[in-house]
Amino acid sequence: MKRLMNIDELADYLRLKKQTIYNWLNQDKIPGIKVGGVWRFSAREVESWLKSRRRLKGAKSGGNQ
Repeated sequence: MKRLMNIDELADYLRLKKQTIYNWLNQDKIPGIKVGGVWRFSAREVESWLKSRRRLKGAKSGGNQ
């Protein structure tokens, strides 16, 4: 099993505040798993999530996100 990132590592990776990630977790916007009361993140799942959120050049937002 690959090592999981903690919230500090994910915040650094995404260049976001930890509170933003906590908000997204509460809104089910980002994949994560709670282990022993601490949020953990699979790098592979985060990469898949990022790719699914990518907008194509010239594409218009459908408002369904």
